[in-house]
Amino acid sequence: MELQAAPARIGQVRRIVSAQLRYWHLDPLIDPAALGVTELLTNVHRHAQPDKTCTVEIELLLDRLTVSVHDHDPRPPRVCAAEPYDTGGRGLALIEAVSDDWGVRQEGEEGKTVWFALPTAAPQPAVEPVPKTAPETSTVVALTPRPERERSKPDKHSRTARSAAVG
Repeated sequence: MELQAAPARIGQVRRIVSAQLRYWHLDPLIDPAALGVTELLTNVHRHAQPDKTCTVEIELLLDRLTVSVHDHDPRPPRVCAAEPYDTGGRGLALIEAVSDDWGVRQEGEEGKTVWFALPTAAPQPAVEPVPKTAPETSTVVALTPRPERERSKPDKHSRTARSAAVG
């Protein structure tokens, strides 16, 4: 989607990206993707020259969501070391912190594309190997079938209770 990176439009794009991720059932990615696209669009708003026109793309490929913002300014973004009380300068550091990967594609005089990627699949927990021998604290129980008893007919005055045996 092409737009002017104005503050009001940034909020709209954030809502559009969130809605698309909900549609794709990627709800866990909404917060990091919305944060990342907000930071990239804010960089265009604050730094891009000669204009604030940009294009936002989101791409879903198997296990990876990629969000990219293309603008017409060929200057690469700079990662700043912000001081604790600085009110800006943390955008790319935030993107680096919440994403799996990020980068810049220079496109000559046509500008650049800044992108970040998020994994779509939850990381699988490490599976502990099954020990080859039973641990010392385990108890082994052997199940042996009971010998069948001769059944006698109950007389009409006695009541017997029967239970089902699982074996």
